Amino acid sequence: MVMGAECRAADMRAAINELYPDLKLSINDIVIKVAAAALVQHPQVNASFQEKTIRYYEHADIGVAVATENGLITPVVRGADEKSLLDIAGEVRELAERARSRKLKPEEYTGATFSISNLGMFGIDEFTAVINPPEGAILAVGVMMPRPVARDREVVIRQTMRVTMSCDHRVIDGAVGAQFLRTFKQIMENPLYLFLV
Repeated sequence: MVMGAECRAADMRAAINELYPDLKLSINDIVIKVAAAALVQHPQVNASFQEKTIRYYEHADIGVAVATENGLITPVVRGADEKSLLDIAGEVRELAERARSRKLKPEEYTGATFSISNLGMFGIDEFTAVINPPEGAILAVGVMMPRPVARDREVVIRQTMRVTMSCDHRVIDGAVGAQFLRTFKQIMENPLYLFLV
């Protein structure tokens, strides 16, 4: 499933980074928080296939794909649904640094309930990510860039991004995946929602 979103999250990121210049909040940090918020609303997506049963999780433990010299590794942000954007940003940065220096413990890169792969920093517009078993889904995030969009009968330039979700259909069918993506898109377009939950 592919979704395009006009991202007001970019404006929020710029404002936060202006207030906290040392933080260097990334779009990926916001994507993690938004995905966690959407998973809370769609718990059937926060699930995995375990032999003959489906397991549902109470919290969003989000795996974040990190490129290293030895290939991809996916450190896990545990309980992302309960963490602030600032906490997520700091944790992701620290996990990524330790991943690249091969200092992660196995429990820090296993047991995710949902994963995110972001190739936007490489200029990739859209791609399909491979699910990390036994997880039920993975989100593939493309580059955020200005594109023309129609608003009130006028063409304006807005920051947009494309997101693709791969689902294990033993766990998540197309309608459930689409509902999750719709919620994800709504929050990316209106990130103030994050401060209401």
